[in-house]
Amino acid sequence: MFKGCMTALITPFRDGAVDEKAFQNFVDWQIKQGINGVVPCGTTGESPAMTHDEHERINRLCVETAAGRVPVIAGCGSNFTEEAISLTAHAKEIGADASLQVTPYYNKPTQPGLYAHFKAIHDAVDLPMVIYNIPARSVVDMTVETMARLAELPNVVGVKDATNDLARPVLAREKIGPEFSQLSGEDGTIGAFLGQGGHGIISVLSNIAPAISVSMHDAWWAGDIATFSAVRDRLHPLARALFVETSPAPVKYAASLLAICEETVRLPLVGPTEATRALVRELVAELGLQGPAATAKAAE
Repeated sequence: MFKGCMTALITPFRDGAVDEKAFQNFVDWQIKQGINGVVPCGTTGESPAMTHDEHERINRLCVETAAGRVPVIAGCGSNFTEEAISLTAHAKEIGADASLQVTPYYNKPTQPGLYAHFKAIHDAVDLPMVIYNIPARSVVDMTVETMARLAELPNVVGVKDATNDLARPVLAREKIGPEFSQLSGEDGTIGAFLGQGGHGIISVLSNIAPAISVSMHDAWWAGDIATFSAVRDRLHPLARALFVETSPAPVKYAASLLAICEETVRLPLVGPTEATRALVRELVAELGLQGPAATAKAAE
Protein backbone atom coordinates (compact mmCIF):
# COMPACT_ATOMS: atom_id res chain seq x y z
CA MET A 1 0.00 0.00 0.00
CA PHE A 2 1.17 3.53 -0.83
CA LYS A 3 1.01 5.66 2.29
CA GLY A 4 2.27 8.92 3.77
CA CYS A 5 3.49 12.05 2.04
CA MET A 6 4.48 11.71 -1.60
CA THR A 7 5.49 14.63 -3.83
CA ALA A 8 3.85 15.53 -7.13
CA LEU A 9 7.16 16.64 -8.58
CA ILE A 10 7.63 19.88 -10.49
CA THR A 11 9.69 19.69 -13.69
CA PRO A 12 12.57 22.19 -13.88
CA PHE A 13 13.07 23.92 -17.23
CA ARG A 14 16.01 25.97 -18.48
CA ASP A 15 16.32 27.70 -21.86
CA GLY A 16 13.20 25.95 -23.09
CA ALA A 17 14.37 22.42 -22.25
CA VAL A 18 14.06 20.09 -19.28
CA ASP A 19 16.81 20.88 -16.79
CA GLU A 20 17.85 17.29 -16.15
CA LYS A 21 20.56 18.04 -13.61
CA ALA A 22 18.23 20.24 -11.55
CA PHE A 23 15.55 17.55 -11.69
CA GLN A 24 17.88 14.79 -10.51
CA ASN A 25 19.26 16.95 -7.71
CA PHE A 26 15.71 17.81 -6.72
CA VAL A 27 14.58 14.17 -6.57
CA ASP A 28 17.63 13.24 -4.51
CA TRP A 29 16.97 16.12 -2.09
CA GLN A 30 13.34 15.11 -1.72
CA ILE A 31 14.36 11.59 -0.73
CA LYS A 32 17.04 12.80 1.67
CA GLN A 33 14.42 15.05 3.27
CA GLY A 34 12.41 11.93 4.11
CA ILE A 35 9.63 12.01 1.52
CA ASN A 36 7.66 8.75 1.28
CA GLY A 37 7.46 8.61 -2.51
CA VAL A 38 7.80 10.65 -5.70
CA VAL A 39 5.39 11.18 -8.57
CA PRO A 40 6.88 12.60 -11.79
CA CYS A 41 4.99 13.74 -14.88
CA GLY A 42 1.69 14.63 -13.27
CA THR A 43 -0.17 17.91 -13.66
CA THR A 44 2.26 19.58 -11.25
CA GLY A 45 5.08 18.33 -13.48
CA GLU A 46 3.42 20.02 -16.50
CA SER A 47 2.97 16.76 -18.37
CA PRO A 48 0.40 18.38 -20.73
CA ALA A 49 3.21 20.65 -21.97
CA MET A 50 5.80 17.91 -22.53
CA THR A 51 6.71 15.99 -25.63
CA HIS A 52 6.37 12.23 -25.51
CA ASP A 53 10.16 11.86 -25.38
CA GLU A 54 10.46 14.37 -22.53
CA HIS A 55 7.77 12.55 -20.59
CA GLU A 56 9.56 9.22 -20.85
CA ARG A 57 12.93 10.82 -20.10
CA ILE A 58 11.69 12.46 -16.90
CA ASN A 59 10.14 9.22 -15.68
CA ARG A 60 13.39 7.38 -16.41
CA LEU A 61 15.54 9.98 -14.62
CA CYS A 62 13.25 9.82 -11.61
CA VAL A 63 13.45 6.03 -11.35
CA GLU A 64 17.22 6.08 -11.80
CA THR A 65 17.71 8.81 -9.20
CA ALA A 66 15.35 7.25 -6.67
CA ALA A 67 17.26 3.97 -7.10
CA GLY A 68 14.75 2.02 -5.03
CA ARG A 69 14.97 4.30 -1.99
CA VAL A 70 11.29 5.30 -2.24
CA PRO A 71 8.44 4.27 -4.54
CA VAL A 72 8.09 6.02 -7.89
CA ILE A 73 4.54 6.38 -9.19
CA ALA A 74 5.17 7.45 -12.78
CA GLY A 75 2.66 9.77 -14.40
CA CYS A 76 1.40 7.94 -17.51
CA GLY A 77 -2.09 9.33 -18.02
CA SER A 78 -3.63 10.49 -21.26
CA ASN A 79 -7.06 11.07 -22.75
CA PHE A 80 -5.93 8.77 -25.58
CA THR A 81 -5.96 5.23 -24.27
CA GLU A 82 -3.26 3.93 -26.61
CA GLU A 83 -0.90 6.72 -25.54
CA ALA A 84 -1.53 5.91 -21.88
CA ILE A 85 -0.73 2.25 -22.60
CA SER A 86 2.50 3.24 -24.36
CA LEU A 87 3.63 5.47 -21.47
CA THR A 88 2.71 2.77 -18.96
CA ALA A 89 4.66 0.12 -20.85
CA HIS A 90 7.68 2.42 -20.72
CA ALA A 91 7.19 2.99 -16.99
CA LYS A 92 7.21 -0.76 -16.40
CA GLU A 93 10.31 -1.17 -18.57
CA ILE A 94 12.30 1.39 -16.56
CA GLY A 95 11.28 -0.07 -13.19
CA ALA A 96 8.61 2.31 -11.87
CA ASP A 97 6.66 0.97 -8.91
CA ALA A 98 3.28 2.05 -10.28
CA SER A 99 1.64 4.34 -12.79
CA LEU A 100 -0.62 7.31 -12.13
CA GLN A 101 -3.52 7.39 -14.58
CA VAL A 102 -5.68 10.49 -14.83
CA THR A 103 -9.35 10.33 -15.79
CA PRO A 104 -9.48 11.18 -19.53
CA TYR A 105 -9.87 14.93 -19.92
CA TYR A 106 -11.80 16.73 -22.68
CA ASN A 107 -13.31 13.54 -24.17
CA LYS A 108 -15.85 13.40 -21.29
CA PRO A 109 -16.28 9.60 -21.20
CA THR A 110 -19.22 8.05 -19.41
CA GLN A 111 -18.72 5.78 -16.40
CA PRO A 112 -18.63 2.70 -18.69
CA GLY A 113 -16.09 4.56 -20.85
CA LEU A 114 -13.93 5.33 -17.81
CA TYR A 115 -14.03 1.68 -16.79
CA ALA A 116 -13.11 0.51 -20.30
CA HIS A 117 -10.21 3.01 -20.52
CA PHE A 118 -8.58 1.96 -17.26
CA LYS A 119 -9.25 -1.73 -17.81
CA ALA A 120 -7.56 -1.52 -21.22
CA ILE A 121 -4.42 -0.05 -19.60
CA HIS A 122 -4.59 -2.60 -16.80
CA ASP A 123 -4.88 -5.53 -19.20
CA ALA A 124 -2.11 -4.26 -21.49
CA VAL A 125 0.61 -3.64 -18.87
CA ASP A 126 1.25 -5.61 -15.69
CA LEU A 127 2.02 -2.68 -13.39
CA PRO A 128 0.18 -1.39 -10.30
CA MET A 129 -2.08 1.55 -11.11
CA VAL A 130 -3.23 4.55 -9.10
CA ILE A 131 -6.24 6.29 -10.61
CA TYR A 132 -6.19 10.09 -10.53
CA ASN A 133 -9.68 11.52 -10.09
CA ILE A 134 -9.61 15.30 -10.61
CA PRO A 135 -12.93 16.61 -11.93
CA ALA A 136 -11.87 20.27 -11.81
CA ARG A 137 -9.29 19.67 -14.54
CA SER A 138 -10.65 16.67 -16.43
CA VAL A 139 -14.39 17.58 -16.34
CA VAL A 140 -15.30 13.96 -15.54
CA ASP A 141 -15.78 12.47 -12.09
CA MET A 142 -15.31 8.77 -11.47
CA THR A 143 -18.00 7.52 -9.12
CA VAL A 144 -17.21 5.36 -6.13
CA GLU A 145 -19.15 2.56 -7.81
CA THR A 146 -16.93 2.69 -10.91
CA MET A 147 -13.83 2.88 -8.71
CA ALA A 148 -15.02 -0.20 -6.83
CA ARG A 149 -15.48 -2.12 -10.09
CA LEU A 150 -11.96 -1.19 -11.16
CA ALA A 151 -10.55 -2.09 -7.75
CA GLU A 152 -11.60 -5.69 -8.42
CA LEU A 153 -8.78 -5.77 -11.01
CA PRO A 154 -5.59 -6.95 -9.30
CA ASN A 155 -3.35 -4.07 -10.35
CA VAL A 156 -5.72 -1.20 -9.54
CA VAL A 157 -4.32 -0.43 -6.10
CA GLY A 158 -5.35 3.10 -5.21
CA VAL A 159 -6.65 6.54 -6.03
CA LYS A 160 -5.34 10.07 -5.97
CA ASP A 161 -8.51 11.86 -4.94
CA ALA A 162 -8.66 15.53 -5.88
CA THR A 163 -12.45 15.81 -5.75
CA ASN A 164 -12.50 17.83 -2.50
CA ASP A 165 -15.43 15.60 -1.52
CA LEU A 166 -14.56 14.50 1.99
CA ALA A 167 -17.26 11.84 2.04
CA ARG A 168 -15.37 9.95 -0.68
CA PRO A 169 -12.72 8.26 1.50
CA VAL A 170 -15.40 6.78 3.77
CA LEU A 171 -17.56 5.64 0.86
CA ALA A 172 -14.58 4.13 -0.97
CA ARG A 173 -13.45 2.36 2.19
CA GLU A 174 -16.94 0.90 2.63
CA LYS A 175 -17.15 -0.36 -0.96
CA ILE A 176 -13.53 -1.35 -1.63
CA GLY A 177 -11.95 -2.02 1.75
CA PRO A 178 -9.15 -0.60 3.88
CA GLU A 179 -6.25 -1.93 1.76
CA PHE A 180 -7.14 0.23 -1.27
CA SER A 181 -4.67 3.13 -1.06
CA GLN A 182 -6.47 6.46 -0.80
CA LEU A 183 -4.18 9.42 -1.43
CA SER A 184 -5.43 12.98 -1.34
CA GLY A 185 -4.60 15.39 -4.13
CA GLU A 186 -5.46 18.43 -2.02
CA ASP A 187 -2.99 19.80 0.53
CA GLY A 188 -5.60 22.05 2.11
CA THR A 189 -7.88 19.22 3.25
CA ILE A 190 -5.34 16.63 4.36
CA GLY A 191 -6.42 16.56 8.02
CA ALA A 192 -10.02 15.81 7.16
CA PHE A 193 -9.00 13.35 4.44
CA LEU A 194 -6.87 11.31 6.83
CA GLY A 195 -9.59 11.52 9.46
CA GLN A 196 -12.06 10.09 6.95
CA GLY A 197 -9.91 7.03 6.31
CA GLY A 198 -7.32 8.25 3.81
CA HIS A 199 -3.76 6.93 3.76
CA GLY A 200 -1.73 9.93 2.63
CA ILE A 201 -1.24 12.53 -0.06
CA ILE A 202 0.39 13.25 -3.39
CA SER A 203 1.36 16.76 -2.46
CA VAL A 204 2.21 20.02 -4.22
CA LEU A 205 3.33 21.70 -1.01
CA SER A 206 5.98 19.07 -0.30
CA ASN A 207 7.91 20.22 -3.37
CA ILE A 208 9.20 23.06 -1.21
CA ALA A 209 8.51 21.77 2.31
CA PRO A 210 9.22 18.02 2.22
CA ALA A 211 10.62 17.49 5.69
CA ILE A 212 7.93 19.42 7.54
CA SER A 213 5.20 17.84 5.41
CA VAL A 214 6.51 14.37 6.26
CA SER A 215 6.69 15.29 9.95
CA MET A 216 2.98 16.14 9.85
CA HIS A 217 2.11 12.73 8.42
CA ASP A 218 4.44 10.95 10.82
CA ALA A 219 2.66 12.66 13.71
CA TRP A 220 -0.72 11.52 12.39
CA TRP A 221 0.30 7.88 12.12
CA ALA A 222 1.94 8.03 15.55
CA GLY A 223 -1.34 9.26 17.02
CA ASP A 224 0.24 12.58 18.02
CA ILE A 225 -2.71 14.74 17.05
CA ALA A 226 -1.43 17.82 18.89
CA THR A 227 1.77 17.89 16.80
CA PHE A 228 -0.13 17.05 13.64
CA SER A 229 -2.55 19.91 14.21
CA ALA A 230 0.20 22.40 14.99
CA VAL A 231 2.13 21.56 11.82
CA ARG A 232 -1.04 21.52 9.73
CA ASP A 233 -1.92 25.01 10.94
CA ARG A 234 1.59 26.28 10.18
CA LEU A 235 1.53 24.89 6.64
CA HIS A 236 -2.03 25.72 5.66
CA PRO A 237 -1.52 29.39 4.63
CA LEU A 238 1.25 28.42 2.19
CA ALA A 239 -0.69 25.39 0.94
CA ARG A 240 -3.58 27.72 0.15
CA ALA A 241 -1.32 30.34 -1.46
CA LEU A 242 0.14 27.81 -3.88
CA PHE A 243 -3.29 27.57 -5.51
CA VAL A 244 -4.16 31.27 -5.65
CA GLU A 245 -3.25 30.97 -9.33
CA THR A 246 -3.08 27.91 -11.55
CA SER A 247 -0.61 25.35 -10.24
CA PRO A 248 2.30 24.83 -10.71
CA ALA A 249 3.14 28.49 -11.36
CA PRO A 250 3.13 29.53 -7.67
CA VAL A 251 5.03 26.46 -6.43
CA LYS A 252 7.66 26.83 -9.14
CA TYR A 253 8.15 30.43 -8.10
CA ALA A 254 8.53 29.23 -4.51
CA ALA A 255 11.04 26.62 -5.71
CA SER A 256 13.05 29.36 -7.38
CA LEU A 257 13.24 31.21 -4.05
CA LEU A 258 14.86 28.08 -2.59
CA ALA A 259 17.27 27.77 -5.55
CA ILE A 260 15.76 24.44 -6.57
CA CYS A 261 15.22 25.48 -10.17
CA GLU A 262 14.15 28.37 -12.35
CA GLU A 263 10.54 29.47 -12.01
CA THR A 264 9.81 28.90 -15.71
CA VAL A 265 6.50 27.33 -16.65
CA ARG A 266 5.52 26.41 -20.18
CA LEU A 267 2.78 28.09 -22.16
CA PRO A 268 -0.13 28.26 -21.95
CA LEU A 269 0.74 28.80 -18.28
CA VAL A 270 2.59 31.95 -17.28
CA GLY A 271 4.32 33.04 -14.11
CA PRO A 272 2.33 34.32 -11.14
CA THR A 273 1.35 37.95 -10.62
CA GLU A 274 3.38 40.19 -8.34
CA ALA A 275 0.67 40.00 -5.69
CA THR A 276 0.97 36.20 -5.61
CA ARG A 277 4.76 36.40 -5.61
CA ALA A 278 4.70 38.73 -2.62
CA LEU A 279 2.36 36.40 -0.74
CA VAL A 280 4.47 33.33 -1.51
CA ARG A 281 7.70 35.12 -0.55
CA GLU A 282 6.21 36.18 2.77
CA LEU A 283 4.98 32.70 3.66
CA VAL A 284 8.17 30.91 2.58
CA ALA A 285 10.18 33.30 4.76
CA GLU A 286 7.75 32.92 7.66
CA LEU A 287 8.19 29.14 7.62
CA GLY A 288 11.96 29.44 7.29
CA LEU A 289 12.02 27.01 4.38
CA GLN A 290 15.41 26.07 2.93
CA GLY A 291 16.38 24.50 -0.36
CA PRO A 292 18.90 21.75 -1.16
CA ALA A 293 22.05 23.88 -0.85
CA ALA A 294 21.09 25.28 2.55
CA THR A 295 19.98 21.95 3.98
CA ALA A 296 23.15 20.25 2.74
CA LYS A 297 25.29 22.93 4.37
CA ALA A 298 23.35 22.62 7.63
CA ALA A 299 23.94 18.87 7.64
CA GLU A 300 27.72 19.25 7.39
